[in-house]
Amino acid sequence: MKQWTKALAMLIVLAWSAPSMAWWWDSTPSDYTDTRYPVVLVHGMFGFDSIAGVDYWYGIAEDLRKYGADVYTTQVPALDSTIARGEALLPQIASIAAIHGKVNLIGHSHGGPTARYIARVRPDLVASVTSVGSPHKGSPVADLIYGSPAESLAASLGNALGGLIDLLSGGGYNQDLRSSLYSLTAEGSAEFNNFAPAGVPATACGEGAYSANGVRFYSWGGTGVLTNVLDPSDALLGTTSLAFGFSANDGLVGRCSNHFGKVIRDNYFMNHLDEVNQALGLHSLFETDPKTVYLQQANRLRNAGL
Repeated sequence: MKQWTKALAMLIVLAWSAPSMAWWWDSTPSDYTDTRYPVVLVHGMFGFDSIAGVDYWYGIAEDLRKYGADVYTTQVPALDSTIARGEALLPQIASIAAIHGKVNLIGHSHGGPTARYIARVRPDLVASVTSVGSPHKGSPVADLIYGSPAESLAASLGNALGGLIDLLSGGGYNQDLRSSLYSLTAEGSAEFNNFAPAGVPATACGEGAYSANGVRFYSWGGTGVLTNVLDPSDALLGTTSLAFGFSANDGLVGRCSNHFGKVIRDNYFMNHLDEVNQALGLHSLFETDPKTVYLQQANRLRNAGL
């Protein structure tokens, strides 16, 4: 029994410390993420900037800054339609662009379409849009809940949770789960894609245009679900992944639905929360550290003169 206890303790230490041990052999140049325009992070559904010192983008902004990037984190309604979220984001982007000229938007989950809204209505403010695990063609999870007998209960509980998140993070926004769900259904996504078609693949699982109106488009996502035995959020994503049947997904978004613009990679062994280094940095030890993927993307933008 003692041997098993020791083994479990070693596993826990390894799971938590492996990413942070990278400094022992870190040879990343100090200007690796020194992009021309700042990186602006846009959170997804039930998202926030920071609560009680815990960031939605766990450790990501710090790493980007460490290697030269100017980084801004934004806050929009945790739950609302894509257009409402975009309208809430617009003045924040305008303020940042007034200082820097343009911005490089990186949006996770619903943050991807939210960022696309800015590129559609104010392309002059945007150098690039990168979506991470975003349901550009909808999510079966949203389709399953929206319009179902469970929608009313889900809306009540969801809006209450969204309101609490907003209160704790100081957002000051009203919450609307029903509008958020509809935006993420296949039908709602198709409507938004008609409004903002740039970068959306014309085929079921291809790439979209790499640029439009002077804005570059990129995307990446995961197809892992149960990625770390110590992460309690994996159980929730394991449940929601059942909505996809046998299709590859990250627990909330399908592999093909995360395609937008130039597809960097669509099958990292990461689930929906791993993509933002949650929960608290727990992710698969056998896949690239999520923070590294953000560093690589910032370097890609830097090399493109963005």
